[in-house]
Amino acid sequence: MSTEWKPLLQGDLATQARQSIQEIAAALESTVSPEGARSSSIAGGQSGEALFYTYLALDTGDEAAAERAAQLVEQAAETLAVQPLPPNLYTGFAGVAWTMEHLRGRLFEDEGDEDDPVEEIDEALAIPLQRSPWPGDYDLITGLVGLAVYALERLPRPAAVSLLTSIVDRLSERADISEEGAAWFTRPEELPDWQREYHPRGNYNLGVAHGLPAVVAVLAGAAAAGVEKAGPLLHDSVRFLLARRQEPSVGSCFSTAYAPWEPPSASRLAWCYGDPGVAAALLAAARAAGEPAWERAALEVALAAAERTGPTSGIRDAGICHGAAGLGHLFNRMYHTTGEERLGEAARFWFERTLAFREPGQGIGGYRAWGVIGGPDELGWRDDSGFLEGTAGVGLALLGALSNVEPAWDRILTLSVRTVDR
Repeated sequence: MSTEWKPLLQGDLATQARQSIQEIAAALESTVSPEGARSSSIAGGQSGEALFYTYLALDTGDEAAAERAAQLVEQAAETLAVQPLPPNLYTGFAGVAWTMEHLRGRLFEDEGDEDDPVEEIDEALAIPLQRSPWPGDYDLITGLVGLAVYALERLPRPAAVSLLTSIVDRLSERADISEEGAAWFTRPEELPDWQREYHPRGNYNLGVAHGLPAVVAVLAGAAAAGVEKAGPLLHDSVRFLLARRQEPSVGSCFSTAYAPWEPPSASRLAWCYGDPGVAAALLAAARAAGEPAWERAALEVALAAAERTGPTSGIRDAGICHGAAGLGHLFNRMYHTTGEERLGEAARFWFERTLAFREPGQGIGGYRAWGVIGGPDELGWRDDSGFLEGTAGVGLALLGALSNVEPAWDRILTLSVRTVDR
């Protein structure tokens, strides 16, 4: 997706955001994890922080930021070499490799395939992806969809196309095909305990993080790359997703999940679950696939979400996953894609809220995260330096609102889809 990116924030709000970014950069550099607890992951570790420092360097030309990013990537790679990690995008070795690939030509010189530091990852993923049926998750965070995001980043290499072909095969095998389209059912035993309480018979997940919208986005990328099965499966998936749209009286366009035996329910605003994430992933798929009708549907959902600025938003903190900075970036990405000013206004509103969460001297760079702090039912405030729920993600979103540099890092959120000419 090619988008001319321009700064969103101006005036005093831009000044506050720039100051916040400077504080985040200093705080992340001084944050020390307990011995042995330093993660290499995108979600909460060195890879996610490396993305922040890279985009800071691209925006400002700060050599110290570039050096910090390179140091973090090197540390992540060293950790990868000695610490067994699962093969997934957000907490596994595919995410570290995605970061290394994404930073080629941005942080590092692109030396072509003669010196390809992640070629072995392609090979390591190719073998398990031949297993039929796929034994693991299908989703973005820990499953097949996340591996597809990695493979899309590796295009146009033949190995990447081969990985995408295998992933689409495995997704196709797991799909439930009906008159309404294609979808992926999550059995009760596959749900976390707290979700199983609400969905004791299982469900079709409608959140980007663990469900159908992210499938739609990566299938669009795979279809654009020439994977034969991806196109029909994509159209069936979008048909099922759009059939899940609810009446306005429910309170949101989409629920967090769907099961035919459950009544409609409203969802909060967020990337992980909620209308903004659904709209942004669908919009990315529409652009990648060249489908104006899907884009119109995505815009309708996005505009409805833009009007929800009150308590029903469910916003408690600033993070990317389910916080104000995440919403700011979602609306900013959709604003740049469509040119719809109402989405730009929504983005500014949520970035203003993001900065309102900032408490200098508290947390990491002035931000704390609201979420699980102990058991699954124990919620509270915690310090989090990471990309997905913590300070590095807040910094990246703020940079995207101030910079002329397109925040292509949001491919890992399926808010944009990498496509290449065949």
